[in-house]
Order: sequence, then C-alpha cells, then structure tokens
Amino acid sequence: MSDTPVQTSATVLTVRRVQDYHAMTLVAPAVAERFRPGQFVAVAAGGAYSARLVRRMFGVYEVKPDYGGTVEIVFANTEPGTAWLADRSSRDRIDLVGPLGRPFRLPRDPVHCLLVGGGPGGAALFALADTLRRRGCQIHFVLGGATGRHVFGSRMAQRVGDSAVVTTEDGSTGERGTVREVLPRVIAETGADVVYACGPTPLLRTVSRTAAEFGLPSQVSVQEFLGTTGACGVGTCMTCVLPVHGEDGVTRMARACAEGPVLRGDRVRWGDLGTIPFDALGAPRALGLPDGGARQ
Repeated sequence: MSDTPVQTSATVLTVRRVQDYHAMTLVAPAVAERFRPGQFVAVAAGGAYSARLVRRMFGVYEVKPDYGGTVEIVFANTEPGTAWLADRSSRDRIDLVGPLGRPFRLPRDPVHCLLVGGGPGGAALFALADTLRRRGCQIHFVLGGATGRHVFGSRMAQRVGDSAVVTTEDGSTGERGTVREVLPRVIAETGADVVYACGPTPLLRTVSRTAAEFGLPSQVSVQEFLGTTGACGVGTCMTCVLPVHGEDGVTRMARACAEGPVLRGDRVRWGDLGTIPFDALGAPRALGLPDGGARQ
C-alpha cells in the first residue's frame, strides 16, 4: 500500500443530516486503503463548470476499506461550496483527492488516551479511536459545543469509549460548561497518558496548554487553518501557515496541509497565530532596527 495520495472520481453513497451537520459517505477504495487517522481529503465543489476553483478540506470520520472502500466526511453547511455538497444525491460523482497531510502518531504500547473534540472537526477523532482500540488502548472522550446540536458524536463516544464527558454552554446536553472547565478533572480521573484534539483553534489552544500543565504530550489537528472556503491542500498556496518551533528551538512557518494537520500541541506558538514572528526563520527584516528584526 502506497502513502501517495490519489485523485479519483468518488461516488456518493449517502448524504444525511446529523444534528446541525451533514455526513457524506463516498465510495473511494483507493483513498480508503491509504488512509491513516488524522489525514484529510480535498473535495471539488461546484461541478465541472463551476467558478468554485478551490477545493474544500475535510477530516475523515470513518473509512471502511473492506466494505467497498468508503470514506465518510462530516461538514457544516456554511457557504456556497458546502451548500452544493449538502445537496448531492446518491450516485452523484465528486472529484476527491486524498488522503492528505500527516496523521496522528500512535503509541507503541497500550496507554490511556484522551480524545477531545468540538464541532464537526471532532468527527476525525472516531477513526483515531478505532485504531487506538485495536492497539489495546483505553479511550476516553471529552466533547464540547455551544448547544447539544453543535456536539458531533456524543452517542458514538459513549458507545465506543471507556468514558465520555459531553459539555454544552447552555446545558442542553451533558454538563453545563466548557471543555476548558472539565478538562483538568477528566485528565486526573482517567489517568490519561496522551491527549489528542480536533476542533476549533481556541479548543486546541486550551488542550495544548492544559496537557502541558499536567506534563502530558498532546497532538492537535489544526484543520481550521486549511480554510473554510477552500485552499490547495498540497502545500502550494501557502495560505495555511502557522508558527511552530522545532526541536532545535527555531521557529518555522509550518503549512497545516503539509507539515500538519496534526502537530504537537506544545510546538505551536498559539500566541502568535496570524503573524510571522520576528524571530521565525525567513521572517521579513525591517531596516534600521538595532536588532535587525521586525518586532510585532
């Protein structure tokens, strides 16, 4: 099996509503057999004669290589491209590229794993949970959202996890509150050895910092940086960069689609997102400053 992504014409099997989101199952055997948890796919939206040139990027909720080779994605209908996808029917064809990006790193030995998710991005945790379970790991979930309709997979988490905590800001599902409020307690109760996270950037920042306070490694999927209305997905357009410091202590601008989407949470410079830090490798230099750098 090759790790090289493929471009294929995938057949729509089903499109269904799941709370406030859409779940689309595509028949794409070549993508399914290459997929590893944490990778994503790039979907053409709008058809052959559409002006929507850039692809939409989605994490993968589930793959079934042994059942016709299906790939399932979950997305919110937030703009014309996703609206077009939500309107597809069974047997429609969609141009698909994948799997793309770097996957989650898996533990060598059975450990206690805490999986934290929010919104449709949290769907990618379930393919990871399946792989971790087959490695003998314990699986614990924390899922959060503004309301119960914004929490994807709460029932599935309770079914496949050793434990599952759901939080909503309005208290409509699970505990009233936020992931930030319950995370320290859940880490202590589950004896977590590693934390994985998918979802909005504020959630990833919270997970990374809380895991670090407990001395735990964290892996976060920065899918939000891939763009809500599309990008290239292969590292060419440079619209998904964020500052990450390496083992050598040097900050580099990493591409979420190529060096990510999965990154070590403690390596992301969360306070500098949206900027090119003055000390980053290759950062623009301002003339005339005593230190030769452009401070921000």
